[in-house]
Amino acid sequence: MTITAPPLSSPLRPSGRRPEQMRLIRLTPAANKYAEGSCLVEYGDTKVLCTASIDEKVPSFLRNSGKGWVTAEYGMLPRSTHSRSDREAARGKQSGRTQEIQRLIGRALRSAINLADLGERQIKIDCDVLQADGGTRTAAISGAWVALWWACQNLLTQKLITTHPLAVQVAAVSCGIYQGITVLDLDYAEDSAAETDGNFILTNQNGIIEIQATAEKTPFNDDEFLAMLRLARLGVAEIFALQRAAIAPAIGQK
Repeated sequence: MTITAPPLSSPLRPSGRRPEQMRLIRLTPAANKYAEGSCLVEYGDTKVLCTASIDEKVPSFLRNSGKGWVTAEYGMLPRSTHSRSDREAARGKQSGRTQEIQRLIGRALRSAINLADLGERQIKIDCDVLQADGGTRTAAISGAWVALWWACQNLLTQKLITTHPLAVQVAAVSCGIYQGITVLDLDYAEDSAAETDGNFILTNQNGIIEIQATAEKTPFNDDEFLAMLRLARLGVAEIFALQRAAIAPAIGQK
């Protein structure tokens, strides 16, 4: 999908992209042959492996409720960044950032799934960052949706459920203000120097799940926020098309 927008007279971004231009996005389903659902998601040089595993047990607070659950874990491999970092397991605890991101992924996916249609079982999503160049949480959400969809399709194929519980698409993209210009899908060079950085988690039904926007240097105003939201909607439209392509083989079999 090609994103078009009026030309803007602005300095080129570090990557040479136009303000409204995404990085090259790839969604590769079935990237792990063991998981019930999986997807390798790439936002430019950011690469995240997302897997979905089915557990026939639910958390204790959902026992005998007839409803299922979706939860997520997130982690960065030791050499996913410029220098090696120790595994969090070796340090004995997760960082606050890791906990915040995995909760975000879980919230985003649960907002799109009918937990009653899932039945009394749990799907655990693992998002492992292989390489980070900005936007790891947004990439993880978009790829996790594909992995979750395939896990649900696996249950449907086995006749363990009667209705596919994931009817709403969820995708995420970052937007920000870089050198005074509103830009879409920030890479690390922009993210580390942006005046404003925002993550937009949206649905294909024009819904907003969550927005995380922070002024890193100077406050942003209403017009700048709406400009970021408009760019985010352009970006997720491209991702939604790629998600549909990633699940097309199963849809074509119906």
